[in-house]
Amino acid sequence: MKLYDAPIAPNPRRVRWVLAEKGVSDIEIVRMNLAEGTHKSPDYMAKAGLANVPALEMDDGTCITESIAICRYLESRYPDPNLFGASPEETAVVEMWMRRAEMLVAVPFMVGVRHTHPAMAALETQDANVGAYNTAQGLAALKVLDLRLAQAEWLAAERLTIADIVAFVGIDFTRLIKLAIPETLTHVHRWAQAMRARPAAQA
Repeated sequence: MKLYDAPIAPNPRRVRWVLAEKGVSDIEIVRMNLAEGTHKSPDYMAKAGLANVPALEMDDGTCITESIAICRYLESRYPDPNLFGASPEETAVVEMWMRRAEMLVAVPFMVGVRHTHPAMAALETQDANVGAYNTAQGLAALKVLDLRLAQAEWLAAERLTIADIVAFVGIDFTRLIKLAIPETLTHVHRWAQAMRARPAAQA
């Protein structure tokens, strides 16, 4: 299999994190240069169908995009450690927190960075107001995570799950714009420190 990857982008990092947590090392990594537009090349578009990364090309030529779809496939192929839920009930809770992490936190922060960081101008028609609004929305939503993390070590289970990965990767992407997470969110800071301490964080 081949993973079409872009080191700076947050969505591919989700997949790399899952691979690292599962200890998977037999997937070829193909680096894409977003600034040079390699993700828009005819060859890549023929495989992926969209100018998006990441994409996973399977041995039979099947190519899937969307980071969560790729992570779910990897969960099926490499089930240990479990990241998506070990029972129907736990799976539902993980799904709930993953969706909250993505829609309330990760997406606003990603949009905020894309509209405010100078280097992203090559990828985005930037609007500073859009960037500021989304960044504010992401910061406000961190209060939801803080309330949850006041009650539990991890977002969705008694161990790290895909919900934690989605949330942290989205938050950590804001380092590009040097966004400060309010010190009052003590539980988010404790959890973020634990995430950074994981060997897979370097993925």
